[in-house]
Amino acid sequence: MEPRSPVYNVIAVPIEKVKPNSYNPNSVAPPELDLLYDSIREDGYTMPIVCYFDETGDEYVIVDGFHRYRVMLEHPDIRERESGMLPVSVIDKPLDCRMASTIRHNRARGSHNVDLMSKIVADLHELGRSDAWISKHLGMDKDEILRLKQITGLAALFKDAEFGASWIPEEE
Repeated sequence: MEPRSPVYNVIAVPIEKVKPNSYNPNSVAPPELDLLYDSIREDGYTMPIVCYFDETGDEYVIVDGFHRYRVMLEHPDIRERESGMLPVSVIDKPLDCRMASTIRHNRARGSHNVDLMSKIVADLHELGRSDAWISKHLGMDKDEILRLKQITGLAALFKDAEFGASWIPEEE
């Protein structure tokens, strides 16, 4: 039986056909980005960029690996050594599942921009995903989802919420 994990089918893709997604909340500080460059310079690309192939645009949209992609964009020595080709592992999932994949990859190793995470929670709700789905697929508890919803200030995110009785002030 052949393995089913996408990593067994890594392909070389011209960097011009690889595009960042619009929702990645992960950020890397300059010292870590420099370290990533050093790592790729010394060891080469040891992990592929995970992408979704968008047939309409004939391009590969990044799900995970934006900073590895960025290293090639910003460093001519890496681009030349790799002949402008990035190692890509392709997943075929709808947008909501790709967003969840991005978050799982990122949360396993880094930190997130809170405003962008709030936007992702809002986007997933607009795509019809429940708090339970978000919790399961993004590894968040109810309180974290609530805090991210509160940051957006969008009342629509609370439209299906059940609210308990309000507190009653004590008489002095």
